[in-house]
Amino acid sequence: MYDELTSVDIKKMEEEIAYRQTVLGPQLLAEMKRTREFGDLSENAEYKEAKREKRRNEGRIRYLESMIRTAKVIEIAEDADKVCLFDYVTVFNEKIGAEKRIQIVTTLRQNALLGFVSKESPLGGALMGRKVGDRVLVEVNPTTSYYVVVRAIEKGKDNEDLPISGY
Repeated sequence: MYDELTSVDIKKMEEEIAYRQTVLGPQLLAEMKRTREFGDLSENAEYKEAKREKRRNEGRIRYLESMIRTAKVIEIAEDADKVCLFDYVTVFNEKIGAEKRIQIVTTLRQNALLGFVSKESPLGGALMGRKVGDRVLVEVNPTTSYYVVVRAIEKGKDNEDLPISGY
């Protein structure tokens, strides 16, 4: 499987890899060397933490490289009347009786708590291609679903300031 990402997503991942390799990596290695001097490694919590952070950095680099290698770069389609990638959508959730404004983003930049919903999530996927006034069934899983009504669509663009997700 691959993730559908934009060229901005790829650029942001490449920038993070470069930072982690040229700045953070050497800092973490220096910290490991510094804490190694504290004595017995079997009881040296500082050394173990420094080593853990170094491994985490290397894991993040491998993850980002894998994402880039397997990504399908997509172009952003624009349709004046329909929900597209990076659009702001105001939806009314019938189940809880509340309205919410979200932005449809790529998986790499999702953060549902801040209103950035992945186009591959149940809500984002259900909204893609819909118009104002559409009543849409959002299927979370085989036993859970709810309806939302598209109240407004505000055209958005690929915002380079929106950070990529960490882990």
